[in-house]
Amino acid sequence: MNEERYASRVRQALNHGLKDIPSASARRLEAARHLALSRQRQQVPVLALAGNHGRRHFHFMSDNRRLRQVLAVLALLFGMWISFYLDSVNYISAIEEVDSALLSDDLPRGLSG
Repeated sequence: MNEERYASRVRQALNHGLKDIPSASARRLEAARHLALSRQRQQVPVLALAGNHGRRHFHFMSDNRRLRQVLAVLALLFGMWISFYLDSVNYISAIEEVDSALLSDDLPRGLSG
């Protein structure tokens, strides 16, 4: 709702200053506004809900919230992968120590024959 309130304030400020603009410039600005609005309508896809007979619409998010969610999930998966990788490296190094001790016969005195 903050975006709507901000847009309303901007529109009011622009409309207030409209009185001081010459009529030729006002016509050119109005034509540019209509052109911009027609381009915006073409670029923003609208998804209609099937159950509501088109009464409610969902617009694709312009603030890239979906992209931020995907990046957050990727960061979480990357962190988990790093954690598992470091854990496996530690496990392998522990196994290597045991194997090298067995191969070099560095067994405690009570266990060797």
